[in-house]
Amino acid sequence: MMTEQPAGPKPLRERLRAALTTAMKARDKTATAALRSALGAIDNAEAVDSSDVRAGAIETSAVGVGAAERPRRDLTESDIEAIVRTEIDERLTAAKEYESLTGGADRATALRAEAAALATHLDNG
Repeated sequence: MMTEQPAGPKPLRERLRAALTTAMKARDKTATAALRSALGAIDNAEAVDSSDVRAGAIETSAVGVGAAERPRRDLTESDIEAIVRTEIDERLTAAKEYESLTGGADRATALRAEAAALATHLDNG
C-alpha cells in the first residue's frame, strides 16, 4: 500500500529539522548552531502561557494522567517563517554591533554565516 505525499513544498519546520540532521552529519558547527537556535525559538513560541495558572486547594485539583495538561499553541507557516526571519535579523544586528568592537570581526563573520545558513531555508520548499 502506497501513501501519497502531499503536493507542494515541505513545511519550513520540516526543512529546518532535515537541514539540522544534515549539518550535524557534516559537522557544520555554524549551521548546526543556527538551526538549533531557530528550532528552539519555534518550540518556545508554541509554549503555553501559564500566567493564568493559580495554586488552589488540592481537593479541587485535576485528577488523572494528563488532566492538567494544556495543548501547545498551533503556529501557522507564516508564524514560523516570521520567527526564522527574526532569528536572521537578530544575528545581522548583532554582527553589526560586533564589527564596531575591537576584535569582534570574527564573531561578526560567524553571526553572518549563521544568518545565511537560516536564510537558505526561506522561500524554497
